[in-house]
Parts: sequence; structure tokens; C-alpha cells
Amino acid sequence: MFWVLAPARAVGFLLQQGLFGLYLGCSFAPNHKGMPIFGRDHGSDFLRRQVLTARNIRGGRINDFVLGGLNYQIEHHLFPSMPRPNLRRAQALVRAFCARNDIAYRETTLTGSYADVMRHLHAVGGPLRLELEY
Repeated sequence: MFWVLAPARAVGFLLQQGLFGLYLGCSFAPNHKGMPIFGRDHGSDFLRRQVLTARNIRGGRINDFVLGGLNYQIEHHLFPSMPRPNLRRAQALVRAFCARNDIAYRETTLTGSYADVMRHLHAVGGPLRLELEY
């Protein structure tokens, strides 16, 4: 960067890229980390695969704006071309369908999702911690 940009612009560009990467990571991680992972041979149908491997983030219109609609991850995966404003309306239909068909529909707060992520990372890191103790 410093070869093609003035030093101040290079620093600004790198800072912007770092902050944008952090923002994207904080937007994507809460929806999938710590959720079940199905192999190709699992045999679940499309709907169950999408619903059971993701979680939605509650929080109202502020979360809708900050997370860009990714807080409706389940609906986004079921209907990837659906416009963002319609995901909120589709959520009620999907949630009701899942309840009628006994499909676990996971929804939590943003802080709750980060706590789930940290618990998952702690659990999967356990074997490594035990190995390092010896």
C-alpha cells in the first residue's frame, strides 16, 4: 500500500479494511458458529438443513439495519433472493411452519449469540488445552 499511496492514505485504507473485516466477522459469526454441521450423507431435507444449522438474532429494526438483514439468517438461507425488508415478514410464517412440524427454530439476542459462539469455541478448544497441559 505504501508504494502506491501516500502514507496517510495507505494507513487510512488499511484501517478501513481492518474495521470493515471486523464488522463483517461480527455480522456473520453469530448466525452459524456453534450450530450443527451436517455431512453430505446426513439425509436431511433442504428446509431442515437450513433451519437447524443457523440461528436468527432478535433485536428489532436497529439490528435489521446494523446486520443488513443477516439477523434473519434462517429466512435468508431459505429464500436467498428475497429482498431484505421482506425477511421480517417471512419470519413469522417460517417460525409457525417449524412449530407445526416440530423443527427446532433457534433465535437469540446478539449478546446471546456471541455467548453461544464463545461456549462453542471453548468446547472445541478443550482437547487442545488438555494436550498442551501434558
